[in-house]
Amino acid sequence: MHSSSSSFSNVIVDMLLLMSLICIFKPGFGGNFYQDFDIIWGNDHAKILNNAELLTLSLDKASGSGIQSKNEYLFGKIDMQLKLVPGNSAGTVTTYYLTSEGTDHDEIDLEFLGNLSGDPYILHTNVYTHGKGEKEQQFYLWFDPTADFHTYTIIWNPHTIIFYVDGTPIRVFNNLQSYNVPYPKDRPMRVRASLWDADDWATRGGRVKTDWTKAPFVASFCNYNADACIWLSGKSSCSSNSNSWFSQDLDSTGRERLKWVQKNYMIYNYCTDVKRYPQGLPPECVASLHAGQIAPSGLSLAGFGPYCPQGGLNMGGILIKCLEILETPMASTSQGGQHGGRGTLAL
Repeated sequence: MHSSSSSFSNVIVDMLLLMSLICIFKPGFGGNFYQDFDIIWGNDHAKILNNAELLTLSLDKASGSGIQSKNEYLFGKIDMQLKLVPGNSAGTVTTYYLTSEGTDHDEIDLEFLGNLSGDPYILHTNVYTHGKGEKEQQFYLWFDPTADFHTYTIIWNPHTIIFYVDGTPIRVFNNLQSYNVPYPKDRPMRVRASLWDADDWATRGGRVKTDWTKAPFVASFCNYNADACIWLSGKSSCSSNSNSWFSQDLDSTGRERLKWVQKNYMIYNYCTDVKRYPQGLPPECVASLHAGQIAPSGLSLAGFGPYCPQGGLNMGGILIKCLEILETPMASTSQGGQHGGRGTLAL
């Protein structure tokens, strides 16, 4: 009798697990992971399920796992739905990003830094050009990213990169090459996703380690769609620039939503870290003020807090008067680690 009851309990657990992985398929989205991706490491830790519409990546003490798109792209709109590791995910990192090859690679980065049960995930973003990043912005999310699938979108065109969460813009990085700011526009990139252990830095600067008794950790992916220019044999599949995303920018509604996210959910912005850049902020931060636009880093004078001197702020040799001083919760990271506090903190 005990054995029968135990078997029934196992069936219920399996059914609940399967139900938790249900992803509502979106018509028009590619969603076939066999056709679109290769498993590039941790083969036995990556599973393609539900007629290739669902991917799970798992992490245990032996290995994590990762995938890479079969196609390379030079510009496009990339969508993926993710459901992150639930519970105590401290030390784990789930990634979804675009990258070229080589040590001097270009990269457009979304990394989800795990945390203790009850604490929020941190969404870490970055942009690399020719191997150099250091353009970090971090956010909390306004929902539980482990309870359901949510859509994360990267729009990448010759003029701008826009990061979206469920259709809401959270970050814009504009092409400011006219100000000698590098911008990734010459190298095709592949889409990658992975789940791996980074407990030396991922959670509270490495102070909180991965609890392997909670393994395996599982992140789920579905509804992948690449409306993008495929790069093959040195040529682009886009014969014209008729794609709507090719010249996409934020309208007034989008700019208001961006301000809302950055006011309420941004916890670190390299463009306001004056202690990190005592000789002046990076040129793109200054250039954005010159252009009178929403900064590619979402720059505003909000966030300088007590570090804004009475006479103004020297930004690359340009004196900016601090007309709007607001203290904003910030996190600081040298490799994505998180430290609490208010105002900006040195890296």
